[in-house]
Amino acid sequence: MVSIYRRRGVRGASTCSKSLTLAALMALAVLGQPRPVQAANPALLRLLQVLRDKGSLSAQEYEDIRAVADQPDTPPAPPTPVPSPAPPTPAPTPALQPPAVPTSVSAEVSKALTGKWYERISLRGYTQFRRQDVTSERGAVLEVPADRTVSPNESFGIRRGRFIFSGDISDHLSLYAQSDFNASTGAADFSLQMRDLYGDIFLNQAKTFRVRLGQSKVPYGWVNLQSSQNRAPLERPDALNSAVEGERDLGASLMWASSTARQRFRDLVAQGLKGSGDYGVAAVGLYSGQGLNRSDQNGKAHVLARASYPFKTASGQFLEVGVQGYRGRFVSPTQSLTSSGATFTPAQRADGVLDTRVAVSAVIYPQPFGLEAEWTFGTGPELTADLRAIESRSLHGGYVQVARRGRTAAGTWYPFARWNYFDGARKFARNAPRNQVNELDFGVEFARWADVELTGVYTRTLRRTRTSTFPYALTRDANRVGLQVQWNY
Repeated sequence: MVSIYRRRGVRGASTCSKSLTLAALMALAVLGQPRPVQAANPALLRLLQVLRDKGSLSAQEYEDIRAVADQPDTPPAPPTPVPSPAPPTPAPTPALQPPAVPTSVSAEVSKALTGKWYERISLRGYTQFRRQDVTSERGAVLEVPADRTVSPNESFGIRRGRFIFSGDISDHLSLYAQSDFNASTGAADFSLQMRDLYGDIFLNQAKTFRVRLGQSKVPYGWVNLQSSQNRAPLERPDALNSAVEGERDLGASLMWASSTARQRFRDLVAQGLKGSGDYGVAAVGLYSGQGLNRSDQNGKAHVLARASYPFKTASGQFLEVGVQGYRGRFVSPTQSLTSSGATFTPAQRADGVLDTRVAVSAVIYPQPFGLEAEWTFGTGPELTADLRAIESRSLHGGYVQVARRGRTAAGTWYPFARWNYFDGARKFARNAPRNQVNELDFGVEFARWADVELTGVYTRTLRRTRTSTFPYALTRDANRVGLQVQWNY
């Protein structure tokens, strides 16, 4: 997302200095309008003093603006007496025009703000606090790789604690940095982790073409691009997320989107329709392929292309369709196994196993009824049946979700139901074991206020592989209940 995308509009994202700067602009417009000869409004001048004291305006800039604002307007020249003419033909009354801001005041405002890119930077984020309980299961202990709160040893957990620093540095450069205060590196229970760190370089004045460099979400799968802050189910579906666990990687991409499409991408988030943000109508790129915060293992980049367009019907209904695909070689992490009295480590090509996938996406945004459907298929790394090697094997899966968005006097309600299916392999797990998932989610998200949301979910797991430990057994007929409180800032 190139600019600062917010759920349900601006949600307290701006920093104090940014808010004060916007207020100052309005104040200066009022101060600069024609008025009788008198001192400037004391309250507005006090606002300028606050900006000066906070460092947003220097002392000299403050004095320059005040001096211009305090200058009396030149009184109009007295009319020249003329003989009384004959009654004129009535003419239409001209429309009232808003008073123009004097050029001198506008020039001083522009001068004061020139080069102050830090006034356009915002700080925002969200936190998700959860509790989940597995009430019954058969087979292996239920494991959801992306969610550590699904565990008999967990009581409460913070799933995500995100802080986002973003803004337009200039007309041609935008930056975005996101950290997670509850990430895992695999060696610790909790850690501070970089999620995103990238710059968008705009190639034209209309900002329709841009190059993105750094660590960002890989544009594969609409649900992967949608922020967890906006998603109603607690976790992403396995099939799409298996391509890019963590959703992010290091890379470079070229994106294009028309001005109309970019505005629609913004509206889909600002209007609370759970949009995915602006990742372009068309995108092509290269990325490392080894995953979030992991170094490359073979020096060969993955190649990716995506096309997705947000349509808007005459009735105002939004819908989006897209297709995406990638190709590369992935080096799966390995560890030794012991089977039939022998201990060995699965072998794979030194430069990785072929990983190539295609996915199709279709989204009807909730106005009030919504539908999401995505399906992926292709080949990827998978542990062979004899456990001796990791080779490229076929995979397929996806999800279908229905929802309704409603508003009452109590708040905003978002009931939903989702089918989550995958038959492939979890390439990011050690030894890339085959992963079978077949689940149903039923839940409701409720927001009494825009900055606090409550989500309750019941999940029926028909089948799910425990991929973290050998012998990679199945969990069947599991029932679990999850509760999450999310606050946005």
